Amino acid sequence: MTNKNVSNEKSIPLSHGIVRQDRKLSDGRTISYYDSKTIMREAIDTRPVEKRPGLGELRLDALTNEWVVMAAHRQARAFLPPKELCPLCPTKPGLQSEIPESSYEVAVFENLSPSLALAQSDWKLPEYDGLTTPIVDAAGFCEVLCYTDNHEAHFGTLSLEQIRIVMEAWRDRTREISKLPNIAHIFAFENRGVEVGVTLHHPHGQIYAYSYLPPRVEKMLQIATDHLAKHSRPLITDIIAREVQDEVRIVAQNVDWIAYVPFASRYPFEIHIAPKVFTSDLAELTDTQADSFGAVAKESLQRLDGVFGIEMAYMASWHQAPVHVGRSALGLHLQITSIRRAPGKLKYLAGSESAMQAFIMDLKPEQSAAQLRDVKI
Repeated sequence: MTNKNVSNEKSIPLSHGIVRQDRKLSDGRTISYYDSKTIMREAIDTRPVEKRPGLGELRLDALTNEWVVMAAHRQARAFLPPKELCPLCPTKPGLQSEIPESSYEVAVFENLSPSLALAQSDWKLPEYDGLTTPIVDAAGFCEVLCYTDNHEAHFGTLSLEQIRIVMEAWRDRTREISKLPNIAHIFAFENRGVEVGVTLHHPHGQIYAYSYLPPRVEKMLQIATDHLAKHSRPLITDIIAREVQDEVRIVAQNVDWIAYVPFASRYPFEIHIAPKVFTSDLAELTDTQADSFGAVAKESLQRLDGVFGIEMAYMASWHQAPVHVGRSALGLHLQITSIRRAPGKLKYLAGSESAMQAFIMDLKPEQSAAQLRDVKI
């Protein structure tokens, strides 16, 4: 059985001449193409319709009052397939992938095996009630964002124009997902390298939209809210001012963005990239900020790869304000962290870091910033 509904649902003009076109995959999931050139996306997903996995569970850890997602259905997801079977490459003879088109610039689609998914209309997050807190469906939303159809590329090798399309997709997805029911926080991220748990080598990121505030967001929000109340300025604004004054931890910058190693970095190599003017989330970036992001991001990743002359495994995490609260307090920034401390050596998050969340660094941030600046690009 295949889905024969091939009508183009939407064609939405965005900024920078980029257009989003929405289509349907055979199982009803939406795929969105982001294009900088005029092209009609009309390819049909001819794969048989397969049953979608059910919802996972949200369970409360009564020791910490933190929600934990149980997503047992994800055990069967793709794990490091060979290039010729990559589900994120364009469809071609012998390969029917998640992306029906034979080429694309940027593509976003609903995750086939989501950790979080849209729940029933009457879903509600329970109040904390210790051991008697009920189990509920793991409400939320998950998408995959493919940066390019080039399997061999990675974010740092993309052209500035391609990075701009990715940025437009991030902005647009943040706006659109914010409209969905029961969404409290939107988290765009990328894992690169098997050392940090990558299961697909194709250059891509993901978007998790939570129905609750994750623990780190709750903590950052409280600290940022307190700072704003005390100083009448957002915390990220004062952090950037310190970095500009100290200079020694800056890695790259332009008129709109600054990249720096944070004052109390947790990883051997950690870079934060933030807009110099306070911005609450990706959707609120101006077109000018969106245009100029790529140069600083590209330079930062090239410097990271140049430290040891190898492609560094990293996690790239967009921190931003929640959908409904704290929007004048918690500011947007991208956190890039690598656990590689030397060629052939990783920093393992062992007893102190994993059990106590107490990080111990073997390298001062000023030292790692100097190493990053010394890279010739």
